Amino acid sequence: MPTLGSNGRRVAVVAGVRTPFAKAGTTLKHVSAIDLGKACVAELLQRANLDGKEVQAIAFGTVIPSVLAPNIAREVSLMPMLPKGVEAFTVSRACASANQAITDAADQIVLGHYDVMVAGGAESLSNVPILHSRAFSDVLVAASRAKTLPQRLQQFARVRPKDLVPITPAIAEPTTGETMGQSAEKMAKLNHVSREAQDQLALRSHRLAAAGTADGRLTAEIAPFYVPPKYETVMTRDNGIRDDSTPEALAALKPVFDKRYGSVTAGNSSPLTDGGAAVLLMSEERARALGYEPLGFIRSYAYAALDPGEQLLQGPVLAAPVALKRAGLALADMDLVEMHEAFAAQVLSNLQGFESRAWAARAGFGEPVGEVDRARLNVMGGSIAIGHPFGATGARILTTLLNELGRRGGQFGLMTVCAAGGMGHAMVVERT
Repeated sequence: MPTLGSNGRRVAVVAGVRTPFAKAGTTLKHVSAIDLGKACVAELLQRANLDGKEVQAIAFGTVIPSVLAPNIAREVSLMPMLPKGVEAFTVSRACASANQAITDAADQIVLGHYDVMVAGGAESLSNVPILHSRAFSDVLVAASRAKTLPQRLQQFARVRPKDLVPITPAIAEPTTGETMGQSAEKMAKLNHVSREAQDQLALRSHRLAAAGTADGRLTAEIAPFYVPPKYETVMTRDNGIRDDSTPEALAALKPVFDKRYGSVTAGNSSPLTDGGAAVLLMSEERARALGYEPLGFIRSYAYAALDPGEQLLQGPVLAAPVALKRAGLALADMDLVEMHEAFAAQVLSNLQGFESRAWAARAGFGEPVGEVDRARLNVMGGSIAIGHPFGATGARILTTLLNELGRRGGQFGLMTVCAAGGMGHAMVVERT
């Protein structure tokens, strides 16, 4: 039976948990990514009833790290319930950062270096660093080196009003200058994805996520979060899901990135989001020895990339056939498919790509992946409704996929994530 690695060691996903996901600037706006990550890992250990001494390493992803504490994994690992000797490292692969953390951890387990690891990620898009202009930074450095007060004042006298204008990091490609939204708009045009189709997918995302919240399937994955500083408010569910969304409301929204001819709106895009998510990974042997029944196993994974100036978010179309081949399986074998919803235009473009011989050839295959059965796709909604904390989404999707496979008695699942830089990720999981 094909499995991750070649030595027969299987990587078990034992448990997964996340914080509620909150739109940036709302309930979690004063919570750092580090604290979101700590909350996830603390709850993960509690739910698994695992002694922290069993954890050997932590891999964590984030996209916009704190300039004061850039190694979020190490900060998360320095919690009282974990030994100070726990090895920790931070990774970044844009929106697939948690996926990178998970696959890096899986690789370490396959290699036999570790038997128990925590992997995931966190993001606080409410706390994006605000930068000074280059001119103002130069003045501050010069003033800090001045030896006398007159010399310091002389440096500050050089400051001009324009130097005080803050610079915020843009969610844009350094190589092309295009934002993700502009790229999604371009993909919609190139692939002839209509506004109506995008809005329909967004509406479906909200309705399914609302149903999954109402019946407890989604909230079961969430650790209730007491909001600082007074800790009087407890957040128990995602705050971006619109159970009252309608086709008319979505159709009334104006395009954001191409105001005249565009079709990508705030309603058919994922929102900027704060949140964290983590999974507990073990070698199958250690999981069995500790008495755990795994949620499932990582069967295979793949990454791919393409020119960011082409179709930025089409990377999963190149990664998915490789992951399926490595798993020795086909799309028809998949009981569920989870596809990250950065934009409805991106999802619909990815689905088209799965059916395209031209895209299959680009990935090195003679036949396309095939048509995804919509009844098996994102069955509890996706990132458009639930939210998308860049560094956390991959762990959220993996947890949701395995939990729902278990509820349905399914065996195989495919998950895909697009990422900035023209990158894509795909993973095949199994329950046995």
